[in-house]
Amino acid sequence: MKNLILLCLLVFSFLTISAQKEERFVKFVDEAKKDASFLTFRTKLIAAAKRRDTKYILSILDKEIQNSRNGTDGIKEFKDDWKIERRDSKFWDEFLRVITNGGQFMNSGEAKNTFFTAPFTYPDLPDDADGSNYHVIFGKNVTYRAKPEMSARVVGKLSYNVVEITETVNDKKDPEKVAWYKIKTPGGKTGFVKAEFIRDSIDYRAGFEKRNGKWKMIYFYVGD
Repeated sequence: MKNLILLCLLVFSFLTISAQKEERFVKFVDEAKKDASFLTFRTKLIAAAKRRDTKYILSILDKEIQNSRNGTDGIKEFKDDWKIERRDSKFWDEFLRVITNGGQFMNSGEAKNTFFTAPFTYPDLPDDADGSNYHVIFGKNVTYRAKPEMSARVVGKLSYNVVEITETVNDKKDPEKVAWYKIKTPGGKTGFVKAEFIRDSIDYRAGFEKRNGKWKMIYFYVGD
């Protein structure tokens, strides 16, 4: 009998460890401190975005800023797309989510620390994880719930997990807006997560390059 109990415990332990090993994560990375000039630039940029400073944002745009993957480049097009002179422009919240969530330098050739991409989720989704199916928990200790309601029971917490979306739940007040995602982790955890805490590798991202001694935003777009 003791041997049977011991065997059951060993099997249970093995299954538990195996399940834990199946979970996958995207490591949070923020390399801004590698270059003092960029760190100073980003600090000012975040402050400007928080106060909705249109003039400052326009001043740091490259004249040929990429606004999409389809070739709609330039400051005029950026202004037309985002209408950032309006305080209720969707740009501000979207941009802050990008610029306040880490990133890394993408060195090219001998040039070092001259190109920075944000947030940390791009391009770090695992190579074998299809971006159309797999997403990342965009934060630390993000709760997932039994139902798509803030009053629902908290099942657990996730931090930068790779997850698969199995269901979407639209906002009751704005039916065109997704409010919750039902997710499943590779290890089998399931539940509902607020849409703002889910992101994929081709979601909005920003690129910054040092040109003639000054940092400029050279793209801000979504897509692959």
